[in-house]
Amino acid sequence: MLISGATTIIAIGAVFAVIGYRVFKAEGSAPATSDATLALPKGARVIGTAAVGDRLAVTIQIGDATEIRTFDAKTLRPVGRLRFVTEP
Repeated sequence: MLISGATTIIAIGAVFAVIGYRVFKAEGSAPATSDATLALPKGARVIGTAAVGDRLAVTIQIGDATEIRTFDAKTLRPVGRLRFVTEP
């Protein structure tokens, strides 16, 4: 009984040690925030947004055309642009 009691105390101590380590280690790892302003063409409106992995996609309606602009989620720099237009 003495051995099982000591093993239980060691196991509980190990759990508290891991929890304490993660709390103190994760304190400084909060993601940095950044502000960015995207200038849209006159008359354009944002239809939707989506975030997948390390990319951010913004769907924009510009007149008769729809455009999807993708950005890097960490730096908010433009990565790509896909434009849809209707044929005459």
